[in-house]
Amino acid sequence: MVAPIKIGRNEPCPCGSGKKYKQCCLY
Repeated sequence: MVAPIKIGRNEPCPCGSGKKYKQCCLY
């Protein structure tokens, strides 16, 4: 398991999808 990166929910998702984090990789 990777450690969670501290990132805001409304920041752009680090996976590169261009979506906001909360609508993409937030789980």
